[in-house]
Amino acid sequence: QVQLVESGGDSVQAGGSLRLSCTYSTASYKTSAMAWFRQTPGDVRRGVAAISRSDGVTYAESAKGRFTISQDNAENRLYLQMNSLKPADTAMYYCAAASPGDAYFAPLSRNSYNYWGQGTQVTVSS
Repeated sequence: QVQLVESGGDSVQAGGSLRLSCTYSTASYKTSAMAWFRQTPGDVRRGVAAISRSDGVTYAESAKGRFTISQDNAENRLYLQMNSLKPADTAMYYCAAASPGDAYFAPLSRNSYNYWGQGTQVTVSS
């Protein structure tokens, strides 16, 4: 069982920056990937950025050039640095972890992750 706790969500103006943090309860070698997803009301949860053994670092098109995912294995923390934020980035952001052994693993697919945090809200105003 992996427990994930996100923090760092806030309300910011467009063009601002935020750093989300996720603390996880297991050693990184016990997971095959970790990722950030986001979800708005009425929509599905969508992958933003992932770090995986199979694919390295992967970003959604909407995140490329603005967001940076990083991992501190010594501290068991996953980060998402978000710059040049836009109102379209407003969402609940979730940290996720994947167990090894998924033959159909896709780094930004929500179906590839079986552990989730409770989410942290990011609101970007224009």
